[in-house]
Amino acid sequence: EVQLVESGGGLVQAGGSLRLSCAASEFTFGDNAIGWFRQAPGKEREGVSCISSNTGSAYYADSVKGRFTISSDNAKNTVYLQMNSLKPEDTAIYYCAAALICSWYGDEYDYWGQGTQVTVSS
Repeated sequence: EVQLVESGGGLVQAGGSLRLSCAASEFTFGDNAIGWFRQAPGKEREGVSCISSNTGSAYYADSVKGRFTISSDNAKNTVYLQMNSLKPEDTAIYYCAAALICSWYGDEYDYWGQGTQVTVSS
């Protein structure tokens, strides 16, 4: 079945950077979209970013716009999330998910990874 595996999380100081990867198997990213979501304890899951191969568009939540950049390598079926100028409020488990088109609603995504922890210290 389709599998998504996130990697690249870790512990960084505020102002630092991390690059997350989402590797897909049994799935052709070129015909679909990959979104990044995050969830911190006690908070709702929120959409962070999404890239659509079908439209060529990228989307960012207001909270990360200007700091995060999403990109893809279709040949590798891999999507990246470059996170710069990290803030403590970015601390969360980050998940990638696959859908037909980009959406801010998690229930539109059919496949999810297990998540990777990002911790930003103050």
